[in-house]
Amino acid sequence: MELTEFIEKFADLFDDLEATDIQPDTVFKDLEEWSSLTALELIALVDEEYEVTIGGDDIKNAVTVEDLFNTIAGK
Repeated sequence: MELTEFIEKFADLFDDLEATDIQPDTVFKDLEEWSSLTALELIALVDEEYEVTIGGDDIKNAVTVEDLFNTIAGK
């Protein structure tokens, strides 16, 4: 799993964002479209694409997109 690949998949969760709009240091909770529904979609994406289970606490403790990536990579 590579960070750029993860960013592309993460960007697909949003209607109005492209992967080029998201950087590793992007604070994802500050994104206009971020919501609890997006968090659930992220959990499903990670489970389906990477066969890794993350929970609400993992998302809550992450600040940037790279934090999310590192959490997933570390599991």
